Parts: sequence; C-alpha cells; structure tokens
Amino acid sequence: MLHPGHIHFLRAARELGDELVVIVANDATVRRMKREPIVSATVRAEMVASLKPVDQAIVGREGNMLDIVVEEIKPHIIALGHDQDMFEPKALEAKLAERGHVVEVVRLPKLEHGLAGTRKIVARILRDFGQE
Repeated sequence: MLHPGHIHFLRAARELGDELVVIVANDATVRRMKREPIVSATVRAEMVASLKPVDQAIVGREGNMLDIVVEEIKPHIIALGHDQDMFEPKALEAKLAERGHVVEVVRLPKLEHGLAGTRKIVARILRDFGQE
C-alpha cells in the first residue's frame, strides 16, 4: 500500500541525485518477507513510476539484487529505507568496492507521521470502518 512514508522516502531519495530509479520488490520477495501481495509487482511498479519524484521503476528479480542493480543501473548512490535493515550502508559500500563499484550508500530516516506506514493505515481503517 502506497503511503506517506513512501512518498517521503522517494522525495528524499530524489534529492540525492539527478535521476531516481526505484526497484520494486517482486511478488516472490513480498511473499517471503511479508505475505501474498494484493497488488502485483507490475502494477506496483506502474504506480511508483507515475509518481513525480520517480524517473523509472523496475520490478526486482530473484538472485543477488545488488549485483543486478549495480551492473545494470550503475548508480552513484543507493538510498535505503529505514526498514531495509538487511544492509548496513558502510558494509554495503565496502562490498561493492571489492567488486570495483564506487557507490555511496545512505539510509534515509523514517517519517514520523501518524499514518506513515501500512500497518497504521490498516489499523485505522479497521478501527473506523470495521465490523460494528
């Protein structure tokens, strides 16, 4: 579910460079990390691509996503969300440097907003419009 936290992240990421390419999690990754996707990866990528800060949205593939991203997109900067804790920025920079890629990796802060995340939005919907 696209929410204010995503928009905050995309705007902040866009400010870091001249072009913003977003990798949208594929359906298998969503199943593995969360649950069955409600909206397909293709449709999610179309939605993200239509947002003003985004130049291009690509559905991620299985495999070592970092190698794929770095080899195909050749970014100068990789922006991680606050919840992408599978990567530590400095360790990721070092790993990429070992492969000959000089890439700055930054972690963007969380938006502190009442409805900045999917869980909060769903909880609010259930509270306000749930079964009575």
